[in-house]
Amino acid sequence: MAVMLVASMSMSAQKYALVDMEYILGHIPAYERANEQLNQVSKKWQAEVEALNTEASTMYKNYQNEVVFLSQEQKKAKQEEIMKKEKEASDLKRKYFGPEGELFKKRESLMSPIQDEIYNAVKEISDLRGYSMVLDRAANAGIVFASPKVDISNEVLEKLGYSVN
Repeated sequence: MAVMLVASMSMSAQKYALVDMEYILGHIPAYERANEQLNQVSKKWQAEVEALNTEASTMYKNYQNEVVFLSQEQKKAKQEEIMKKEKEASDLKRKYFGPEGELFKKRESLMSPIQDEIYNAVKEISDLRGYSMVLDRAANAGIVFASPKVDISNEVLEKLGYSVN
C-alpha cells in the first residue's frame, strides 16, 4: 500500500508534454521535398522492375506460341532464359525495395537529418521546461484526451525556425 502511494506521488511530480509529429513534419518544407524526391525515385525504379517483368512475360508468351516447333534443347534453353529474366526482375525489386534496399537507404539519408533536428529541438525544450517525457500524439492511439496546454508542437517548429500560422 505504501509503495503504491509513493509511486503515485512520484509520478504526479513528473511533467509531460505532447508533440504532433505529423503536424510538425507538415510544416517543414524540407520534409515535403524529401518525400517528393522519394516518390520520384520510387516511380523510376518501379518502372525498371515492371519493364523486366514485361520482358519476361513477353518471352513466356512467345515461348508458348512456338513450343510445339522447338526441340527439347531449345525448350530448355528458352525456359532458362525466361527464368533468368524473372530472377533479374526479382533481384532488381529486392535491390531497390527490399528491407535494406536502395529506397530504404535513400529514405534514411533524406529523413534522418530532419528527424535529428526535431529530436534535438524537443530535447532542448524538454530540458528547459523539465519534462520527463514527451509523447507523439500522432503515433500513440492510446491518448484519449490531452490538454492543448501540454502540446509543444508549435514551440518545436518555432525552435526550428519555422513560423506557425
